[in-house]
Amino acid sequence: MPGTASPSVSCRAVGGLGSMALSGLEVEKQVPADPRPGHKLQSWWSLAFCLCFYGFMSQMRPGESFITPYLLGPDKNFTQKQVTNEITPVLSYSYLAVLVPVFLLTDYLRYKPVLLLQGLSYVSVWLLLLFGSSVLHMQFMEFFFSITMAARIAYSSYIFSLVPPACYQRMAGYSRASVLLGVFASSVLGQLLVTVGGTPFSTLNYISLVFLAFSLVLTLFLKRPKRSLFFNRGAPACAGASPSELDPMNLGQVQPTGGKPGQLPASWRDSALAHMLRELGHTARLPQLRLWSLWWVFNSAGYYLIVYYVHILWNVVNPTTDTTRVYNGGADAASTLLGAITSFAAGFVRIRWALWAKLIIAVVTVLQAGLIFLMYKTSNIWLCYSAFVLFRGSHQLLVPIATFQIASSLSQELRALVFGVNTFLATVLKTIITLVVSDKRGLGLPVRSQFLIYFVYFLVLFVAYVLAALLSGLRHFRQGRHQPLPPAQELMSPVQEQAVQDGPAPEDGVWAVGEQPEAKA
Repeated sequence: MPGTASPSVSCRAVGGLGSMALSGLEVEKQVPADPRPGHKLQSWWSLAFCLCFYGFMSQMRPGESFITPYLLGPDKNFTQKQVTNEITPVLSYSYLAVLVPVFLLTDYLRYKPVLLLQGLSYVSVWLLLLFGSSVLHMQFMEFFFSITMAARIAYSSYIFSLVPPACYQRMAGYSRASVLLGVFASSVLGQLLVTVGGTPFSTLNYISLVFLAFSLVLTLFLKRPKRSLFFNRGAPACAGASPSELDPMNLGQVQPTGGKPGQLPASWRDSALAHMLRELGHTARLPQLRLWSLWWVFNSAGYYLIVYYVHILWNVVNPTTDTTRVYNGGADAASTLLGAITSFAAGFVRIRWALWAKLIIAVVTVLQAGLIFLMYKTSNIWLCYSAFVLFRGSHQLLVPIATFQIASSLSQELRALVFGVNTFLATVLKTIITLVVSDKRGLGLPVRSQFLIYFVYFLVLFVAYVLAALLSGLRHFRQGRHQPLPPAQELMSPVQEQAVQDGPAPEDGVWAVGEQPEAKA
């Protein structure tokens, strides 16, 4: 639900599907460092400021951290069972339903209409929160919130359609910083208004509605790009835009032989998609890509279930009627700040990931399992807050590493497709778990029992990662390829890590099948 799907969900979505920015090496290979001809430095900074300001303002929802106590309090007076087993599960179902259509419409409509849809959906969410009175109204609120979540890809992709490729890396950093700053400022503002100002939750939601209406107005002034990733790649050729990375892969399809005369350009897009799917099948043979993709699917599903339901757990642990003693906004702010710090620190970790990835994932996973068990068991709200902050920070530590390992050896189109597939599979898994565990048509468990299930889920993942690490290590020694390790490297792509080894590396992972093909630059 919106209250439980705190603003960091926005960051994960941006971090996951929005990590299509090219690495510095890829940028140097494709385009010169100079901006497009005629693109003045002043206009570049103006565009960057506008995009970042919009990204910041779109996160200003100070009432979001307090939606669960608002629904359970005297303003709405829903029961905990209704919120846990009837209202919140709708978010997972509707998100699964709208994710793929919104993803396709984002590219086809060239981003800005989907950003408008997101703004309208946010306004609809808070109008329903303020004026809705039934469970059905709140279920519709969850539906509109799922649209806002799915539409976050529009902002993540939009920023790369307006700037030259030489600026991708800087723009990705600026936009992510603006979003994280907006999330942090929103959570701190909400907590200060509640604790210091004694602001009622209903007033906090009115303030959120004003911010969202303002961000919707800002959307009207955003520039609509002339190109996009898949459907509108050829439109800006005369405008000096850089060609798509997929174009070299389709050279044989530009002038088809033996085809029917007058064939529609849509058939080229179909052929491109078919080619991308074949390329996706080839890249699935890369052990490191497969490992981090599986981590993305399974761990992200568990992570978002915790984020969705933790606010309900906090209300169980601390069922206070004194609104000034509810510190959900502070916990969200602290977890966002820690997540930003760990994400930044991950870029400086010097480890041979091809050898130690499974073990490190196992260590982080068992830490997360312990923190979930602490949240399940404790009756101290401050321990519960602290466990959630550490849980979120530990997940954010691995997100940029997984993003780099998956993205660095893929073309931009394949990168978007892989992240899209991973996100969709994680959403499917999350929806299945929600249906079985949370929904009243399934087990309909109370929130504490759900956290016990999530603890077992992460414990099973830990066992799987440990076994994978042990089997990989045994295979490494049995094949007699154990060599003195080279100096620790910073984040490296699977292709780069392969290059520092003498000869072909052993297949890294219990899921590895076949030979490792060459990755696409």
